[in-house]
Amino acid sequence: MPAPPALRVTPLNSVHRALGARMVDFGGWDMPVQYSGIIDEHNAVRQAVGVFDVSHMGEIEIRGPQAATLTDYVTTNAVHKLKLGQAHYSGLLYEHGGFVDDILVHKVADDHYFLCVNASNQDKDFEHIVSQNKFGAVVENNGARYAQIAIQGPKARPTLQKLTPVDLAAIKYYWFTDGEVCGTPARIAHTGYTGEDGFEIYVPPADAVRIWNLVMDAGAEFGIKPCGLGARNTLRLEAKMALYGHEIDASISPLEADLGWIVKLDKGEFVGRDALLKQKESGIRRKLIGFEMCARGIARDGYEVFLNGAAAGWVTSGGPAPSLNKNIGLCYLPAEQSVPATRIQVMIRNQPVDAVTVETPFYKRAK
Repeated sequence: MPAPPALRVTPLNSVHRALGARMVDFGGWDMPVQYSGIIDEHNAVRQAVGVFDVSHMGEIEIRGPQAATLTDYVTTNAVHKLKLGQAHYSGLLYEHGGFVDDILVHKVADDHYFLCVNASNQDKDFEHIVSQNKFGAVVENNGARYAQIAIQGPKARPTLQKLTPVDLAAIKYYWFTDGEVCGTPARIAHTGYTGEDGFEIYVPPADAVRIWNLVMDAGAEFGIKPCGLGARNTLRLEAKMALYGHEIDASISPLEADLGWIVKLDKGEFVGRDALLKQKESGIRRKLIGFEMCARGIARDGYEVFLNGAAAGWVTSGGPAPSLNKNIGLCYLPAEQSVPATRIQVMIRNQPVDAVTVETPFYKRAK
């Protein structure tokens, strides 16, 4: 059955449908939420290897002599510190300090930066960057030029190594290289959104189906599984990785989202810096914190959080943690109470259910 006509599709859409994936509307894209089951796919990534279609993600490229200047101006992290072939996590902000998006910035050359952005935000991000381009850099909205496949898990490297002459062991975490996968030009990034080791590869859309099938063949000996958005969400939640529209949005700053580490206030002028400086001086009023449920019940996105019987915040993401056999979540609380070991209650079906704040990430892979 083809995708509904109103939805956008990735080059791998026919593969997902042939595999019997359960498909959903995800920000206007027809995407697989699960194949064999969320827990089965989650465990495959934690224990061996899983493969994700993330071709819905957007790619924006900034080029020219002023590429570094513009990229540094519109993002929060220190672009000038990136080496060739290095990537970092960063934020695009509005002037008031709230998120336009969270992104990955890759330094391809001194005059070329490659940004991976969230699917539903790609056009908005592009327009935002163009509106701030007072430097004359060239900004390209190039999502249609790339398919993106994520190979994640402890067996990700031996799986992908069969398909590329690039020495994957030589690519450090959050570094990348341009080479070949399955004989096709590819950008190979040692990045991911699961809390596990792994790689994200950017390839021409016309080659995506062939490469996907060859990745599946290469990982067969390790028990590779195709994975959908459901497992992607449980994996990233265990690793406390932010999801736009949940932990972060236009109303939330990086300081509130516990992402101060991606903000370099000392690097000079950038969009949102003045607002963040004021917020830092006056002190934030709320902050993101992780929690575990102490009683039966699953905290879901948007549920109210109570402190001492009074409404105090809300759940941004919540659900079972398959790797931990616990129900976990992230929530915003008043900053002074946003510390581990705070007793809270989550309102589940109009009933307060006990929970306690904890250190995060909930799950950390063994090095």
